[in-house]
Amino acid sequence: MTSEIHADVAIIGAGTAGLYALREVRRARKSFVLIDRGPLGTTCARVGCMPSKSALHVAELWGARLKFARFGGDRGEALALDRSRAWQHVRMQRDGFTASAAGKAREGAGEHLIEGHARFLEPNVLEVEGPGGRRIVRAGAVVIATGSHPVRPAWLQPLGKRVVSTDELFELETVPDAIGVLGLGAIGLEMGLALARLGVRVVGADVAAVPAGIADPVVAERAITRFGKEIELWLGETASVAVDGAGLALASGERRAQVDLVLAALGRRPNTDGLDLAAAGVALGPRGEIPFDPATMQVGALPMFVAGDASGDRPLMHEAADEGAIAGFNAARGLRTRFRRKVALGIAFSQPDVAAVGERFDALDPASIIIGSAEGATNGRSRVLDAGDNLLRIYADAASGRLRGAALVSQDGEHLAHLLAWAIQRGETAAGLLEMPFYHPVVEEMVQSALQDIVGRIPAVGGLPPGLSAEEA
Repeated sequence: MTSEIHADVAIIGAGTAGLYALREVRRARKSFVLIDRGPLGTTCARVGCMPSKSALHVAELWGARLKFARFGGDRGEALALDRSRAWQHVRMQRDGFTASAAGKAREGAGEHLIEGHARFLEPNVLEVEGPGGRRIVRAGAVVIATGSHPVRPAWLQPLGKRVVSTDELFELETVPDAIGVLGLGAIGLEMGLALARLGVRVVGADVAAVPAGIADPVVAERAITRFGKEIELWLGETASVAVDGAGLALASGERRAQVDLVLAALGRRPNTDGLDLAAAGVALGPRGEIPFDPATMQVGALPMFVAGDASGDRPLMHEAADEGAIAGFNAARGLRTRFRRKVALGIAFSQPDVAAVGERFDALDPASIIIGSAEGATNGRSRVLDAGDNLLRIYADAASGRLRGAALVSQDGEHLAHLLAWAIQRGETAAGLLEMPFYHPVVEEMVQSALQDIVGRIPAVGGLPPGLSAEEA
């Protein structure tokens, strides 16, 4: 039996983007249905940002024992780790985050949650197949927030369960002694380091010459040197994997390694398969991406909007939240309001963190910018934290000193990255920021040092000391 439902807005996907879209639809007091094929719980909570950070935290605490001897600690290296129990702790935290996210979806949608698979019949007509049977949903507008799935190339398929993606990694009861990581983007680097710090031998391979997509060559060199001490890095060449007895043979160029398991961290693709977007008049891009306007999140001129990983544009949780809010706002109100997108901000929580803020180094004209640098070796707080290899590079307009972007590899660099993102979005200049207070000793003084480096190469105006301003008369 087929039932028919009418709603002002239909939201497909109950992840971060879908829930933020729902918030805006509810604020507009419009009717809705929230459709999700399951399992409930955001990508961030189930397989992304939260479980990976839990693993990194546990690994960092365990790895700290190796520093005991430097200040008089004895037999730190003799301590033992029950890796299975450590991994169970990570999984327990993951389950808590997932349950919370799923609960928010059920609470927010209530009786308007439909669990099942949706596909388009027309731009604003959906067919949903699920435990409740077949339903037809007719909506004034549709928000597509179906998330993404890990890329798993066909050449890895014959290896079966010996290759896992991040979707399966946290389902493992424990982790083996040797793991190969294919793909050293943010998640591949983070999980490679977490596993290595838990005592796993890790070999990381990427066709890219740098990890974590670092565009600044100086920062990239520092990151490679730092992380190469913990995991074996195979960069700049393709890698292959083959069954070798009870394990796997990993190869890249002249390099060879035997591992027990391979983590494929080769990126994610939008979950657009099965939506039958062709029936809605939408032609997808080569990676399954939906064409849309990033200022409105609208798909062409259709009563359709896309948000989050489903857009294939900015696959980050905070961007998914913004996109969901934009899509939900416009879908619920029948508007095409154009929103200013926030400054780009990307962080790998690799401790030392790798971060890129604002305009990338490779997108800037070297002749139009000044680069201010700061080293952990000359920052008191970094030296106390045994983080003398911290590095910060800030890019500023050569004429005005206005901040354009930054890149860093730094202990707790997540905090520096946020400060710089806020400053760049507000249009701050190096001279203006130097007028703000900087405490001592803090890692943030690296920002002060980099700004002083910039200001020192811009012609002085007024002759006042850098960082000070005169009282108004």
